[in-house]
Amino acid sequence: MLDRFKGFWQGVVLLPIVKLFLRLGISPDTVTLVGTLGVCAGALVFFPQGELLIGVLVITAFVFSDLVDGQMARMSGRSSKFGAFWDSTLDRFGDGAIFGGLALYFAGEGDSYLYLCVTLYCLVMGSVTSYARARAESLGMDAKGGIAERADRLVAILVMTGLGAIFDVPELMFVTLWVLAFANTYTVVFRVLKVRRQALALDAAGAPATDAPGSA
Repeated sequence: MLDRFKGFWQGVVLLPIVKLFLRLGISPDTVTLVGTLGVCAGALVFFPQGELLIGVLVITAFVFSDLVDGQMARMSGRSSKFGAFWDSTLDRFGDGAIFGGLALYFAGEGDSYLYLCVTLYCLVMGSVTSYARARAESLGMDAKGGIAERADRLVAILVMTGLGAIFDVPELMFVTLWVLAFANTYTVVFRVLKVRRQALALDAAGAPATDAPGSA
């Protein structure tokens, strides 16, 4: 859903930053790494202390690196397979830090075993959602679709956590976690069934398996 706005941010709002970084000789991979470290620091330093708004602001400041690095790679002609792998791998660290930081908040300052469990469920299912797509594509099948794309998940939890902190309405974050838990579950089931249909069709056509079952 939010991918449609990438062109605007990359081509208008963040373009001066992209050009500046390129003039300074900064590599896209470095921007990816620094952005991920900033996201992880914002989530794991501030969320567990109950500083939810500060954490959201710090994370938001660094999360734009995900748009900057890609535009830098395209403008400099330095797009590479490793860059794509590096970006996707570090995305998992950032996602894990955000939900892990919230889990630590509920284990401490937030003092809620229920929402600790819900947050951990969102963390795990978010990873499974991404893995299901990546694994399907590695086997030559398509697993796109569902209602919990990565950008949507991050924007939803960050916006609602921030608004909840500003207006002292933590219920906004609570409701968002339940919605994400449902959306992640639906998306995983949707992608599994979609891949199953494709796999059955390939098996019926006698297509050879790309990899051994269960390997990763």
